[in-house]
Amino acid sequence: MNLDRRSAVAALAAAGLLWGTTVPLSKLALEWLPPGWLTVARFGLAAAVLLAAVGRRARAACRPAVLAWGAVGYGGAILVQNAGIIRTSVSHAALLVGATPVLVAVVAAVGRRRAAPPLAWVGALVSLAGAGLVAGGGGGGTGVAGDALVLASLGLSASFTVAQARLLPGRDPVAVTAVQFLAAALATLPVAAVTEGVPPARGGAVAWPALAGLALAGTLAPATLFAYGQARVAAEVAGAFVNLEPLVGVAAGAVVFGDPVGLAQAAGGAAILAGIALGGLPLGRRRHDAGAPPDSPSQKGRANQATVWQAEADMWFKMTGGYFVRPGRRRPA
Repeated sequence: MNLDRRSAVAALAAAGLLWGTTVPLSKLALEWLPPGWLTVARFGLAAAVLLAAVGRRARAACRPAVLAWGAVGYGGAILVQNAGIIRTSVSHAALLVGATPVLVAVVAAVGRRRAAPPLAWVGALVSLAGAGLVAGGGGGGTGVAGDALVLASLGLSASFTVAQARLLPGRDPVAVTAVQFLAAALATLPVAAVTEGVPPARGGAVAWPALAGLALAGTLAPATLFAYGQARVAAEVAGAFVNLEPLVGVAAGAVVFGDPVGLAQAAGGAAILAGIALGGLPLGRRRHDAGAPPDSPSQKGRANQATVWQAEADMWFKMTGGYFVRPGRRRPA
């Protein structure tokens, strides 16, 4: 494995681990802010940072479809997820996120988009089975209504992920993300104001750091790392690392929130790791594409996706001061 690929894998692993902090941090922040206001604050803070970085480029990304999907895919999904997290345990909420790759694949297949390779499906299903094992083992503070809300939020997120593939080509991906974060905050603001009233003024010693960590370490940092890694490996390799999120959630649930961990949880965690390994094998897709003519839809689709990922990675690379430097590439001034 060359240096560039090792750094990409390290970045993807770090992104998955950081995303795993979102449910625990949300649980802590929800002790201060209700679901709607937490969604507004999370995306409002993230949008402020990104809008300052992209400047005037954000205007070009302000298109109705981009804003609408930002409101639904970020704002709506996280609003519903926060409502679910209040009603269930950290372990259950985090483990349900393991269903995301399967839901994305289903939504993409229903939309008649190119299906994932067989190994990616197998890996996703194995990870989902592992999540089921852990969830079946029980957990403190669980609730069917909360689990259902979290699962519903994942359906919105999966639809948003598929839609992004149509929105990003030809646009500045960082500017798109910035305006979508802003749209999420603005769309959930009236919902929070009407249904939850005025937010509490004081957050306490834990809630404030939890909110800051949620916006920065749980949102901006993993997006940066994932964009870097995603542009340098096959899609199924990058997607497999999303399944690290439920493992972090289970660990946080056990250590911080006292959720029980037994044999079922251990077996489920092992299954999730096995699913990551299976989903990370790019052989099926590479063999399929390798035999395709240069102008075939398979090759064209792969080239278009690579262009989008590369543009996104380069934008994040410049924003973060070139912390990750490819071999032979100079750090930007």
